[in-house]
Amino acid sequence: MTRLAGHRSLSSVPVTEREWIAAHGTLVTHEIGDVVTHKGELARNLNIVLQGHLVIRADRGAGAHKIFEWRTGDIGGVMPYSRGASPPHDVVAEEATELFTVAKDLFPEMIRECPAVTATLVHTMVDRARQFTSSDLRDEKLISLGKVAAGLAHELNNPASAAIRSSKLLADSLTAAETAARTLAAARVTEEQFTSIQETRALCTGQDVALRSAMARADRQDDIGEWLTDHGIDESLSVALGDTAVTIENLDSLAAGVSGDALDAALRWIAACCTVRSLSSEIETAATSIHDLVSAVKGFSYMDHAPTPEPVDIRRGISDTLRMLGSKTRSKSIHVSLDIPGDLPSAHGVGAELNQVWMNLIDNALDAAPDGGSVEVSARTELDKVVVHVVDNGPGIPAEIQGRVFDPFFTTKGVGKGAGLGLDIVRRLLQRHEGEVAVESLPGRTDFQVRLPAAI
Repeated sequence: MTRLAGHRSLSSVPVTEREWIAAHGTLVTHEIGDVVTHKGELARNLNIVLQGHLVIRADRGAGAHKIFEWRTGDIGGVMPYSRGASPPHDVVAEEATELFTVAKDLFPEMIRECPAVTATLVHTMVDRARQFTSSDLRDEKLISLGKVAAGLAHELNNPASAAIRSSKLLADSLTAAETAARTLAAARVTEEQFTSIQETRALCTGQDVALRSAMARADRQDDIGEWLTDHGIDESLSVALGDTAVTIENLDSLAAGVSGDALDAALRWIAACCTVRSLSSEIETAATSIHDLVSAVKGFSYMDHAPTPEPVDIRRGISDTLRMLGSKTRSKSIHVSLDIPGDLPSAHGVGAELNQVWMNLIDNALDAAPDGGSVEVSARTELDKVVVHVVDNGPGIPAEIQGRVFDPFFTTKGVGKGAGLGLDIVRRLLQRHEGEVAVESLPGRTDFQVRLPAAI
């Protein structure tokens, strides 16, 4: 009685109710490492923690991670009016622990005889559910953030590396262009000859260059190299000229009016100018790619928006999400199709939270699809709802577990590859948006369907 009177959760209830607990409970002790409740086992007792520390840990790919705990003064186990759910992982004593337990069979009598205790336990259960939900959502956001960060780092690496490489080459190319320009000036070409040289240089920006295959470009370089050799000019210029729209006919036309040292100087100047243009174009392309990625991140995270409900552009959110997952899509050679009409109504909600829904569903679809497979994302309007479908051609979800895929901590992925939180988070986020999620699955086709209220 003295220990119950000093218990943080029960000190305020009437003495008579603590007496009832003392008369109907049992003192249980656990050593360090004891499993109090096994994963999947229904809790059978109310556990009043008199002393000690109980923990639930889960491995989410980076070692064991604490997801819930009870210390001295807490109450755990099953409680009145709860659904009696089983823990997602073992409940383990991490200190020598003393519990005062009340069997679940005694709950009807306890509810009748101890109304203050019952009210305290219900409040504790609600607070525990709120804490667990908040922790759960925070953990899943961190997991999603990790995926986005990894994908973004991969996506940014390629254009950033290209920009650095091109900028380093640009300095040398500018020096080569300046040297060639001085040599060309020393050749004292006529105005007519310079006009012909300018016309050839203008072919640096030919529109058909990017459409050539690697084989076609190699053949062009060989042909131009032979032409240069025949005219006594360094054949190494063929690399720069081969990536332009310059043809053998253009070179013949230029050689008809310019010859000797002047032709050599002219072609060196043309090749250097073309290289500078090519490198500057590559830097622009890389910078544009980085800008687009940063814009996609801003759009995905809604970093400049307050987290309040507003009309949300579904198409933009899904497009930004697909951009974030681009590296994963390419690594598995998955074909992703997006079919969302331009006149699709906005949905009413918090953009960042809806983007987390798309991230989880599309990421799961990419995991499920085989290498070289496909993922289809589409959206339509049905009555006053916006309906989004995320379909993959993976092996499907067995019928016997389809009803459990939205349960917290349930996953079909291997250890460390899935926390079993993604679809539970999707379900809870959509409930907050007055939406819903469902799944239909057969071998070769799994369709997750999201329904959201359209913004009016």
